[in-house]
Amino acid sequence: MEAAFPQFVMFAVVLIFLLIFASLAVRIVSPYEKGLVVRLGRFQRTAESGLTMIMPFVESMFKVDMRERVIDVPPQEVITKDNVVVTVDAVIYCQIADPVKASFNVQNFIYAATKLAQTNLRNLVGDIELDQSLVSREQINAKLRHILDDATDRWGVRVGRVEIQRIEPPADVTNAMHRQMKAEREKRAAVL
Repeated sequence: MEAAFPQFVMFAVVLIFLLIFASLAVRIVSPYEKGLVVRLGRFQRTAESGLTMIMPFVESMFKVDMRERVIDVPPQEVITKDNVVVTVDAVIYCQIADPVKASFNVQNFIYAATKLAQTNLRNLVGDIELDQSLVSREQINAKLRHILDDATDRWGVRVGRVEIQRIEPPADVTNAMHRQMKAEREKRAAVL
């Protein structure tokens, strides 16, 4: 009976060690994620969704969310070609296409895409006049999407859509535009 107790303790210790090892070795990757396995600081493989085994203390895994993201480009003031200051903001819809590039080629792709969009939005709206900027949103969206998609390709990110939310001229210009439209309507009414 005395010999059975040390064997039981040894069995319990081995069992606890195996449970701890298994809990450190098993990782679960959600269906919308990819797992990047890094062994001693070097990328090894990409883990698909489901149950994944890693070597504890030697390998680590971090997860990358592969769902489409909505990035808000904050409002900024832009000077148009005819020297009118307008406030412009946009929304970018993007998705990670390559989790390895998105993790290792850029530190923070959301911040980088926002700054890139702000700069290019300023350039695109600054090259056209106010009247043209108010009626050519689709063209500006398409140009900006193309520029962003080319730039973010190195980061493993695909830009699906870019939408300009608003192009807002200053209040005095808006009032002048309203007075001009009202004068034109009154002129047409007088002619009729």
